[in-house]
Amino acid sequence: MQNSMKRAGSVFRSDAVQRLLALGALVILIIFFSIASEHFLTWSNAKGIFLATSVVGILAMGVTFVIITAGIDLSIGTVMTFSAVMTGVFITNLGVPWPIGIFGGILAGTLMGTVNGTLVARFGLPPFIATLGMLNIARGLALVISELRPIYFPDQPGFNETFMGSVTGDLGFVDIPNLVFVFFGVAIVAGFILSRTVLGRYIFAIGSNEEATRLSGVRSMRYKASAYVISGTMAGIAGVVIAARLNSAQPAVGFGYELDAIAAAVIGGTSLAGGEGSIFGTVIGAFIISVLTNGLRLLGVPQEWQITITGIIVILAVYLDILRRRQNA
Repeated sequence: MQNSMKRAGSVFRSDAVQRLLALGALVILIIFFSIASEHFLTWSNAKGIFLATSVVGILAMGVTFVIITAGIDLSIGTVMTFSAVMTGVFITNLGVPWPIGIFGGILAGTLMGTVNGTLVARFGLPPFIATLGMLNIARGLALVISELRPIYFPDQPGFNETFMGSVTGDLGFVDIPNLVFVFFGVAIVAGFILSRTVLGRYIFAIGSNEEATRLSGVRSMRYKASAYVISGTMAGIAGVVIAARLNSAQPAVGFGYELDAIAAAVIGGTSLAGGEGSIFGTVIGAFIISVLTNGLRLLGVPQEWQITITGIIVILAVYLDILRRRQNA
C-alpha cells in the first residue's frame, strides 16, 4: 500500500502533470469562450486561432530547445522579423524565385542562432546578455535593410498562396490553410529531434547537469550551441510564415513575440531551470496563448488587460514548476 502511494506521488510530481494541466486548461478555455461568445466556434474564428498559433508556436518550439538547456533566447522575435525582411529582399528586391527566397530567409535566422550559440557555448556569455544583444542587432538590421518600409510581394503571388492557400479546400473538403499543416509538420520534426535523437538526449542532459555531461565525455559545447541554432532556424521559419501570412515583410512586426513564445513553452511544462520540456506541451501552451487572446478580444477586453492576464498565467505556470521541483527534491 505504501509503495503504491509512493508511485502515485511520483506520478503526480512528474513533469507530465503540468502538460496534463495545460491540456485541461485549454479545454476549459474553449468551453468558456464557446459559451461566452457565439462567434468563438465559427470556422473563420477557428482559422484565425490556428494561424496565430502557427507563428507563436514555431517560435516557442525553437525556444523550448534552449530553455531545456537551462538557457534563454530573447532574440527570437526580432530574428523572426529579420528573417522576414531578408525573405522580402531575396524575393522582391533581388527577384529570385520564391522557394530560394524562403531558403534565404530561413538561413538568415539560422545564422543569427549560430552567433547566439557561439557566444553562449564557446565564449561563455550569459544567455540573457548574448540574446538580448542579438535582439537589438536583429531589430536594427531589419530596420536598416528595409529602410523602415514594408517589403511587399507583388510579382510572386505563389509565395502567399503556398502558405495561405488551402489544398483541402481545393479538393472540396474543409478549408484548412496550408500554413496549419506546415505548423504541425514542424512540430512533428521538432518532437522527433527532441525525443528520439542523440542531440535531443544530450540537450536534456545538459539542462539537468551540464558539468556531469561534460565529464562523461560529451562535447557539451557543441550540443548546447546546437539548441540556439535550432532556435534561430525556427525563428527563420516563423519569419517566412509571418511574411507569407501578411503578404509583406514588416520591419517592426516581431517585437514582443519572444515573450509569447517563452510563455507558451513555460505554460506547456518546459522548466526554466532546465532539463524538462516537450514539443507537445509547447504546442498546447501556444494554443492556450492564442485561444486566450482571441477569446478576450471577442469579449471586448482591452489589449492592456489581455497582456496582464497572460503575464499572470505565466507566473502561475512558473510557480507550479517550482512547487513540483521542490517536491521532487
